[in-house]
Amino acid sequence: MIDYPRHDRDGWQRWVPSWRLVSGLCIAFFGCLVGAAGLAYAMVSIPVIDESATAQNNVYYWADNTQMVATGGDRNRQSVDLSQIPKAMRNAVISQENKTFYSDSGIDPKGIARAVFNMAKGGDTQGGSTITQQYVKNAMLNDQSQTISRKVKEIFVSIKVGTDVSKDDILEGYLNSAYYGRGAYGIQAAARAYFNVDAVDLNPGQCAFLSAVLKGATYYDPAGSVSIDPTGATPEANQKRALSQMQDTLDKMVEYKHLSQTERAKYTELPTTQNPQSNANLGGQIGYLVRLAKSSVLKSGKVTEQQLEKGGYSIYTTFDKKKVDEMEKAVQKVYKEKIDPKKRPETDTHVQFGGASIDTRTGAIKAIYGGEDATKHFTNNADVTGAQVGSTFKPFVLSAAMKWGVRDPDLGPVQAQDERTVVSPKSLYSGKNKLKINNYDGSIWENEDGEQWRQENDGQDDVGDPPDYKIDLREAMRESVNSAYVQLGMDVGLDKVKEAAVDAGILEDSLTGSSFPSFSLGISDPSAIRMAGAYATFAESGKQREPYSVTKVTNKNGTIYTHKVEDKQAFTAKVADNVTDVLKTVVDKGTGTNAKLPGREVAGKTGTTDGNKSAWFVGYTPQLSTAISMYRYPDDETIKDRTFLEMYGTGGEKKIHGASFPSTIWQDYMSDAVKGMKVEKFPEPEPIGEVINDAPSPTPTPSPSPSASETEETSPSPSPSPSDTGPSPSPSETETCGVWEWNCENESNGGNGNGGTGPGGSEGSESPSPSASETEGDGDSNGNSRGNSILGPNG
Repeated sequence: MIDYPRHDRDGWQRWVPSWRLVSGLCIAFFGCLVGAAGLAYAMVSIPVIDESATAQNNVYYWADNTQMVATGGDRNRQSVDLSQIPKAMRNAVISQENKTFYSDSGIDPKGIARAVFNMAKGGDTQGGSTITQQYVKNAMLNDQSQTISRKVKEIFVSIKVGTDVSKDDILEGYLNSAYYGRGAYGIQAAARAYFNVDAVDLNPGQCAFLSAVLKGATYYDPAGSVSIDPTGATPEANQKRALSQMQDTLDKMVEYKHLSQTERAKYTELPTTQNPQSNANLGGQIGYLVRLAKSSVLKSGKVTEQQLEKGGYSIYTTFDKKKVDEMEKAVQKVYKEKIDPKKRPETDTHVQFGGASIDTRTGAIKAIYGGEDATKHFTNNADVTGAQVGSTFKPFVLSAAMKWGVRDPDLGPVQAQDERTVVSPKSLYSGKNKLKINNYDGSIWENEDGEQWRQENDGQDDVGDPPDYKIDLREAMRESVNSAYVQLGMDVGLDKVKEAAVDAGILEDSLTGSSFPSFSLGISDPSAIRMAGAYATFAESGKQREPYSVTKVTNKNGTIYTHKVEDKQAFTAKVADNVTDVLKTVVDKGTGTNAKLPGREVAGKTGTTDGNKSAWFVGYTPQLSTAISMYRYPDDETIKDRTFLEMYGTGGEKKIHGASFPSTIWQDYMSDAVKGMKVEKFPEPEPIGEVINDAPSPTPTPSPSPSASETEETSPSPSPSPSDTGPSPSPSETETCGVWEWNCENESNGGNGNGGTGPGGSEGSESPSPSASETEGDGDSNGNSRGNSILGPNG
């Protein structure tokens, strides 16, 4: 039957198969394929969505392995008949995802070919899918592996479903099983989650929006998902994407004759959505903890969002229940005793606190304070908020000066980058108020418009010994002298200051541009978690460890993820230990004295920003690093163009400093948090660097002034134009300590930005312009003026 090699041929012709043999082999091959396909088709069954998508709980555990909360099993899902799903919703999905839905066979050959091609390249096997395929994929949720066998199985199931199930039933099943974000499975749950209406009452604009969300709620939910993707899933970015996709869907609905142009014209903006709701089990701090842990699991890449929503996972967190409770109590104590919106509605409304506490040895997040209640206040205040960190940023300037050193003014730009002088904390810098800021080579710094800059100190004080007012860097940190640290940043190079912050653990995308002198004064807005983590790097002699909230994740198949603590040497021990030693001075006898813990060594830094719009205290013991922030920001999304509000008068105080409420909360929390911990000392620092700008006179001490021991600072804006700011009422330069005795000693924040004219201050040039002289030395993260003192050509 098989004549090969051919008996009646000679030479090479014996090895050429006959047409009969070729035809027979081809017929046999394709026959086998058809037989295999038929067998596979016969073996697969039509899935039942309601059975396969049964939800389970995800169980979250505290650090001691006791159960925190079980959530997820109460699946937000309710099936409705096709008659209860608006035609606009059906048409929106068909128009956007599968315009030939009612006429195709249930599969997309081009999409399948693309998936095979991607697989051959080693990429994702997913390709374009019909609604039928997506319906089948939802039904096969228990198997979401990207493998050839699963894809082949999905294809055969789709063919069978397309043959045996009506198109209306497929569409109904798809819309009732699809995941729309916010824990909502199905169109009815989605309608309630986003608009608090029944599915049948959705209008065409809302339907087009929900069809957009089907592409992935992480990047299309208008509320944003910054905990999962801080830069790519902001509310602004998500809203822009969702609006674009929604408009595209509406246009296609018109194109395919599903919607009239007149009706379409009614929906040009995103529909108003309600805030994401949490179930009762996620109230208080629990909701913030669960969201943080959930984002950590998703970032690991081991579990998809849809798989996590399906449930069945045990998630072991780093959170210490006792410490979480202690931090919440410390914050609530201040709210209860000091913040009274009824008594002071103009100053005490919208007050927010955030906090994070991290184990310095591992990076484990032990506690956070995310806000009043996760079911009422949805932003996690321990995460990204936009609140500037002020002078808590100065330790990164100092660490950069001791890691890389200052540049030689006598060398060219290229050579100066390589030949540097490492700086000692004993180095001397001018503490003069309205200091003219220079480039490293001694030339006067100018912006792109040729305007110069004078740096003001808090309270318009000259700090140091006259006539040159030199002060060493330790004292300048203790008193938070702006002029000294702004000039130090310029001498080191703001690129190196930025690099030091990133090395310590600050996310680069939370840092503003580093082309303006004000960068050294904390105009950036890292989260409380990242600030606590970065200071932990100093506590650990320069070893940087990523903050984390989940130790392991398990399911019925065993452990699928385990966190591994890894560290990198961001700074040498010599650099980090010297930074710690300087920051100890801040707590021992500087602006941070409220944070003292009897019998324990503490290092830390206060921070207050322009316009008194945010205040921080970040500090650490050898074992625990904690950051506390305070700001005023409206929690009402109906308010357009929300901005950070001033805190003059908040809590009955003339102004809020990092040395006031934040440091008090820090001390109250840490006093309890460190109980039972071994009393340890920080490493003794080795001498480092050279004394820059030395003088024959001994190390200067600050000249006596009303605010000498508690001088606080603000952070100016990188925008140097005085025209961006206007007159603003300001408190008196002479301050008195608050009723809680902050040791503020008439601390004032006026006008200490990069040259900002503070309350009662002047522009700083010999001939100040009226607009500049009225400029307040404060600003915010929304680009408002932060007190830039601009010199004219003759300044």
